[in-house]
Amino acid sequence: MKYFVWLLVLLLVLLHHDYWNWHRVELVAGILPVGLVYHMGLSVAAAFVWYFATRYCWPADLETEEPQP
Repeated sequence: MKYFVWLLVLLLVLLHHDYWNWHRVELVAGILPVGLVYHMGLSVAAAFVWYFATRYCWPADLETEEPQP
């Protein structure tokens, strides 16, 4: 799962550079530029990738607490 999360991070890095939306002037729902909607979706995707990273790749030994003397 660790390599899958790294693959998703790499995909997000590549998709972040959306050169295909630089010259588009259309509005989504009449008020939002296409580039802004694209980056909103990219932010939601990044949140899911971060969730997967913390859920499946976080080291288990960091969760245990040391007993206090």
